[in-house]
Amino acid sequence: MLILFYISITIVSFVLMECATWLIHKYIMHGFGWYFHEDHHQPGYPHVFEKNDWFFVFGAIPSITLFYFGTWYGINYLFFIGLGILFYGMAYFFIHDVLIHRRFKWFDKTNNKYLRGLRKAHKIHHKHLGKEEGECFGMLYVPIKYFRM
Repeated sequence: MLILFYISITIVSFVLMECATWLIHKYIMHGFGWYFHEDHHQPGYPHVFEKNDWFFVFGAIPSITLFYFGTWYGINYLFFIGLGILFYGMAYFFIHDVLIHRRFKWFDKTNNKYLRGLRKAHKIHHKHLGKEEGECFGMLYVPIKYFRM
């Protein structure tokens, strides 16, 4: 029974990270953190790494901290919250950097309907080069209108 509780915590943490990502992207990355995110919105960025990649580091800190305290006196629920955050970070990397922006040419030819809608929504987000007037700030949730385009 405890294993189902830990699996549930991991899944809920993963899902809540989508909400947190939307808020962080809209209010921090397109707000006071624009300095780090701006290069991500510039077409043809010439470097392998972007300043925007620092957000991966900032995002890993809570997960690492939760792993640490989640194993302090044996494994507890904090470990599994950290695991949900880690899984979300991995999904973010594979979907955002590999599939959408193709920073790595691993899965170049996908014809999945969901991934096509996801790419369209992200393309709409990037049509705005500045920090104002953005839309589609989440990563995994795609409004239904992007499947109809």
